[in-house]
Parts: sequence; C-alpha cells; structure tokens
Amino acid sequence: MNLKRLVVKVGTSLVARKEGLLDQERLARFARELSEVRKQGVDVVLVTSGAIAAGMGELGWKKRPSELSKKQAAAAVGQPRLMESYRYYFRQEGVSVAQVLLTREDFENRTRRENARATLFTLFKAGVIPIINENDTVAVEEIRVGDNDTLAALVAIQVKADLLVLFTDVDGLMTVHPQDGPGELIPLVDKVNAHIEAIAHAVPGTEGGTGGMSTKIRAAKLATRQGVTLVIANGQKPGILERILAHEAVGTRFLPATPRR
Repeated sequence: MNLKRLVVKVGTSLVARKEGLLDQERLARFARELSEVRKQGVDVVLVTSGAIAAGMGELGWKKRPSELSKKQAAAAVGQPRLMESYRYYFRQEGVSVAQVLLTREDFENRTRRENARATLFTLFKAGVIPIINENDTVAVEEIRVGDNDTLAALVAIQVKADLLVLFTDVDGLMTVHPQDGPGELIPLVDKVNAHIEAIAHAVPGTEGGTGGMSTKIRAAKLATRQGVTLVIANGQKPGILERILAHEAVGTRFLPATPRR
C-alpha cells in the first residue's frame, strides 16, 4: 500500500486508567509513533476517546455516569486535560496538533461536512495532526455519532484515508473473548458478513468505554465499503503501528470491498 493518509483511533481503555488518570506513558508513545509517520509525509488523523474518563478522575467520580448531563460535564472537564497531554507530547516530537470536535450533523449536513473536510485538509497541508473526538459536551442523542469507532470510520471516509487503524486492548477479532478462554485470532476478513457480525456481538467491550467489538465491526463495514482498509489491533503493544504499516501479520485486517476511486 502506498500510504498517503492514515486515521488511527485509540479507545478509552488505552488512554485512561481505571482511577480516572490519563496514562501519560501511553499517550507519549502514541504521540511519538504517529509523529514518526507524519514526518514521513503521511497525513495523519488521531481519533481519541478518554475525555469522559479523564473528567471522572478530576471530579472524583468512581463510576461512569449514565445520565447525559453528567457525561457531558465529565467530558467538559476531561477534554482539556486530554488535549493538554497530547499537545505536550506531540510538541516534544516537533509536531503541531489541532483539536476538532464533531457530531453526526457534521457528516449529515452537506455544508457542515464540506466545512469540516476543508478544515482537515488545510491542517494536513500545514503539517498539523488533527485530534478528533465527538463533541460530547453539546451532543444530544439526535446528533450523536455514539461511539468513536464509527466516528473514526466516518472521518476516514471523508478524508479518503488509505488505512484506518482501530487500537484496542485485545489482539484483534478473536473467535471468543480472551476472558472466556483460549480463542484464535482471525487475521484477515475479506468481507464483513453475518458470521463475522455474530462473532463480534459475542465479544463485549471494556467497562470504561462505549464501544466493543461490535462497534468496530460496524466501523469496518462502513469503511471497507468506501475503499478504506481497516485493521483492529492491540494498542498496548509498543511498535504495533510500525508493524502494521510494514504489512506484518498482526491484528485483524479488513480488506476494502471496493477499489478506491
């Protein structure tokens, strides 16, 4: 693959600890690895979760709230903390970043979609890495994307990314959840069919986030239909992105259903 544009999504379980503190070591590693890719001339987008979890820590909340207003309050507190950390670590690598907060309307409304896309491409030209999250502080149910796996797929489609990587805390799509016993990694999926979707529904997500394997498979279905290759891989492993870009057999790779126009 002649990689020109990459979208990477990291989940809550990777950036925030259970006590509500951001995992600074891991944030630094993501910044270092993504900066290296950007310096090779590849346009890079980072879609990140973790704002609500980070806000919970600062507010002293031990359990993820179910009420929308409390989730929004936690996001309002946590999003600046998240961006401060990312900005610091990317700056250490000599790379500038920009915060972009989106809702479903930014994809469904033509004018807003074109404006958002133009902003992202302007940032690419300036050598800046956009860091994207859902605008949880203002989004109500009617305009929420709902999970950052889907958000990442929508972003990848809009910017015509060659590759979308969804980092999680498991090695990829497994035949069974690792907590339920030894399963087998599914290394390659050429089509998201009913069998693949059934496997995903049987694999729950982590407590701290909104996703799970089912949202990742939904994202794969969206992205591959529009010519985007997608990989689900374990973001806990240092150097995993470099291995993916070197086409090593790590994670689960979903092939695009249609050629890129």
